[in-house]
Amino acid sequence: MTGPTGPGAAVVPFPGGFARSVPGQVGFTREELTRILDLYGRMVAAGEWRDYAMDFTTDHAVFAAFRRAAERPQARVEKRPAMRNRQGMWTLVGEHGQVLKRGHELAGVLAPIERRLVKAVDT
Repeated sequence: MTGPTGPGAAVVPFPGGFARSVPGQVGFTREELTRILDLYGRMVAAGEWRDYAMDFTTDHAVFAAFRRAAERPQARVEKRPAMRNRQGMWTLVGEHGQVLKRGHELAGVLAPIERRLVKAVDT
């Protein structure tokens, strides 16, 4: 290992720094993540969600939102590029694993959650 050593020295696991992604890993673009986190923030403000988790693998990326940290996610937004030409690469999965919405556009898949948010804010 070259560079500074000792307490407080940063360990860089590969030459490109931390910005390099794993080859073949599926992730969210900045615009997609901004849209998802904006909805998450509004759901937190409404008291519906309290925690989230993200998972990135070679075939899909998942954003899961939780009502409480110790239970299963209330909603999951999945991006599966392999499904792009079939039913759309975006899927909204409910708390019990049921597919609530599929589509080619993220905005359309997030629509059921946004409608529920409007109802929660109005009451």
